[in-house]
Amino acid sequence: QVHLVESGGGLVQPGGSLTLTCAASVSRIGLNTMGWYRQAPGDQRELVATETYAGSQVYADSVRGRFTISRDGATSTVSLHMTSLKPEDTALYFCYALWRGANYWGQGTQVTVSS
Repeated sequence: QVHLVESGGGLVQPGGSLTLTCAASVSRIGLNTMGWYRQAPGDQRELVATETYAGSQVYADSVRGRFTISRDGATSTVSLHMTSLKPEDTALYFCYALWRGANYWGQGTQVTVSS
């Protein structure tokens, strides 16, 4: 069982920046992909960015060039640094982890981009 604890959400103005962090309750052994998904009201959950243990990254087209994902293998954490935020980035952001072949999700942290 993996517990994912997210932090860093909040309210930010358009054009601003925010960093989300997620800590996994397991060591890096067996922890393959970690990343972030988001879900806006009325929409399906969508991939934002992921990174494998080997360092391979995937970004949604809508965030590429604005968001940066990074992992700290020593502490089993993953961060998402978000810049040039837009109102359409408003969503509940979920941390994701693939550990020993099973998918795990955090509870979600709200990001609201509004003036």
